Order: sequence, then structure tokens, then C-alpha cells
Amino acid sequence: MSKASKYVSRQSDESGFIEWSDEENQIWSELITRQLSCIQGKACDEFQNGLELLDLPTDRIPQLEEVNKVLRETTGWECAEVPALISFDKFFNLLANQKFPVATFIRSREEFDYLQEPDIFHEIFGHCAMLTHPDFAEFTHMYGKLGLAASKEDRVYLARLYWFTIEFGLMQTQNGLRIYGGGILSSPGETIYAIESDECERKPLDPIDVMRTPYRIDIMQPIYFMINDIKDLFDISHMDIMSLVEKAKALGLHEPKFPPKEKKAS
Repeated sequence: MSKASKYVSRQSDESGFIEWSDEENQIWSELITRQLSCIQGKACDEFQNGLELLDLPTDRIPQLEEVNKVLRETTGWECAEVPALISFDKFFNLLANQKFPVATFIRSREEFDYLQEPDIFHEIFGHCAMLTHPDFAEFTHMYGKLGLAASKEDRVYLARLYWFTIEFGLMQTQNGLRIYGGGILSSPGETIYAIESDECERKPLDPIDVMRTPYRIDIMQPIYFMINDIKDLFDISHMDIMSLVEKAKALGLHEPKFPPKEKKAS
């Protein structure tokens, strides 16, 4: 979160309005239209219900206040306008105060299918629908409070919990496997891969197991963790998470299920 970004976030005016270009609005329109089609039968009911509540425009980038109005009414959350990349301290502080960081830039056409850093499409489409659900919102709030108080070492273990739930979580439902993680739901390739691929592993979520599992941000995930109900996240949020961190540290990390990242030639 602290490395440099090539993107520059848009600044809102005194009334909170951001002036987006026609091209930026067009990119949003193409992204959301494609993804709304892609997630049919794959996104969990809670996400679809959240999308209905948000009623996101398909012809332009929404203003944050449009999203905030719905979030405040449902769970008390808000989006917070942030630069392209923020520090972990800032990230945890926002979540601890029920504010979800939204970087106010949208990807370029050169990175239309994939970019490593989260843009406004990823944050709003991928995450904000789930934040209308009280159990998901409680889990995210708890995570922020724990992260704010945690040591640098412990934050690494907490990051894995965030990655395999809020970003890349799956849910095993009566109607089959469904997605609730925003990192999957905002990516057409990963949406199909996470549900249909025979190459990845899918395991029931155990918090200690999750915190011992390495990941890479630049590949399709070789492993996903499944909950059975969104209430599972609420239950986890009321566990003694930091004692589970200590157990994970004592047990050590699992062997990575991916090759090491190739170093760029200097």
C-alpha cells in the first residue's frame, strides 16, 4: 500500500462532487456491464441484494455520496475518498471508523482486464454491495479495529484473513458455490476461475489455516476458502482473533501453492 502508483486520484470539490471525463465514464460503463453479466449465478444472494440497494449507474461513475447514502441507511458505513495508495495505518484507521477507502481513479484501457492496485470500480462494485449486509460490515469493522492495534508482524497474519475473506472469499450455499469476495467479483477472469476451474483448491474456512496460507496478488488464486453462511463472518468477528494469530505464528506458514515471483532483470 505504500509503493508508488502511476495513477493520480481525482479530487472532489467543496460539495464532494468529482468531475469524471467522458472516457472515464465510458470505461466504468463497459466494466460494470461486462461484470453484471459475468456474475449471474455466481455471486452470493447478499451481494446481489446489495447491488439492488445501491442501484449503481451503468452509464457513469457514481458519486461517493450516492453510495454513502445507502451504506449509512443500511449499516452506518461510508466510503472515504483516498489517494491511489494509502498506508496500512490509514487503511486500518478508516475501517475501524466504519469508513471504506475508495481510491478515486479508474483504470486505463491498457489495464482494463486486470490491475494490481484497487481502483474505484473494484472498491465500489466489488465491495460496497457486501457492506450493506450487517454481518459483513461487522466483520470488516472488527478487522479494522484489530489491525489498528496490531504490531507490524501481526498485521501480516491479519492481511491473509482479509485476503481470503473480504477479497477472495467463497460461500458454499444450498444453491451451490457462490462468491462474496470483492477481488473475485470485480474480475471477470477470476469470477469464472474461482467457481469453475479444476486447477484450484477450495477448502472450508478455518481462521488459523487461513492465516498460515501464503498468497500472491498477481496470479489467479491457487486456493480459496469457503464459508457456509454470511453469519460465519459475524461469528469470526467475535472470536479472539489475536489469540488465533499467536497460534498461527507458532505453527508456521504452509508451503506456498505457487512458484516464487520472478525477479525483473535489472
